[in-house]
Amino acid sequence: MQYRNLGNSGTAVSEYALGTMTFGAEATEETSHQILDDYAAAGGNFIDTADVYTAGASEEIIGRWLAKRPAAKAQVVLASKGRFPMGPGPNDVGTSGRHLRRALDDSLRRLGVEQIDLYQMHAWDPLTPIEETLRFLDNAVSSGKIGYYGFSNFMGWQLTKAVHVARGHHWAPPITLQPQYSLLVREIESEIIPAALDADIGLLPWSPLAGGWLSGKYRRNQEPTGATRLGENPERGMEAWKRRNADEHTWRVIGAVTEVARAHGASASQVALAWLAGRRAVTSVILGARTTEQLADNLGAAKLELSSEETEKLTEISEPQVGIYPYGQPAQEQRSRKIDGGR
Repeated sequence: MQYRNLGNSGTAVSEYALGTMTFGAEATEETSHQILDDYAAAGGNFIDTADVYTAGASEEIIGRWLAKRPAAKAQVVLASKGRFPMGPGPNDVGTSGRHLRRALDDSLRRLGVEQIDLYQMHAWDPLTPIEETLRFLDNAVSSGKIGYYGFSNFMGWQLTKAVHVARGHHWAPPITLQPQYSLLVREIESEIIPAALDADIGLLPWSPLAGGWLSGKYRRNQEPTGATRLGENPERGMEAWKRRNADEHTWRVIGAVTEVARAHGASASQVALAWLAGRRAVTSVILGARTTEQLADNLGAAKLELSSEETEKLTEISEPQVGIYPYGQPAQEQRSRKIDGGR
């Protein structure tokens, strides 16, 4: 396992993080603890959770695992999130100081720790002034309840605004952004990644296998069944079966991934993960597993080295479709400049 700086901080984290959204839902506590044991044994030290994952059960499962393993507790870099509803009331949601104060204390209690290393806003809150949110986060850093903070699912302008408001008030700066990013979801490259690079913020991609599509387990025009996410719910969220199955781009990308995997004797998942880990601004790729077998396969990506030709092939074939303006090539050329002048 290789290690990288956590965003623009001095903390070192493994290039593959363990996402725990499955804990308490798709994985029992016993299985979850085995997944955590296997991840730590492989050299992983970065665990990502959220209060909303299984209504707090994910944090509780991690907390009980940490309590039984003091050596691991000393090494783990722990990340959690707050923002989404944790109750029925109007103030049980959002990034207001009122909600975050309770949410952070509840997460600390469930995890059984005095400090969360990375506390992330799970999404933008259009009803709360960003100044209120950032003031709370700065105070949380100063009080020692969190080490750093970051965001998840922010647009480029939202990230840039938060960065400059924090600078203007001399508050602690954000260090990470957690967006959806994969060979099938690359639209963030137009605005969000440039904003992150400009602010020296590290990316923590979630859903790196596009909800299982890049694992190679789905077949064209064969609606999935059985114990998979889409088998259990074909219309599940952003990775819904019908829409992606009908898109020829999906199968071109999967075909290229499968071809590269075959050449390496690797799995399709490993190829997709290795490609993503090598992208600009990426700090750590978040792995989600419901079984120890899935985790073991995903961790194999850490040993896989793609050639420059293979990387270029995957990048070219997965290029997202954009209009001519403002993200197409002609518009990009408008914004470019040659040092020696001319067009």
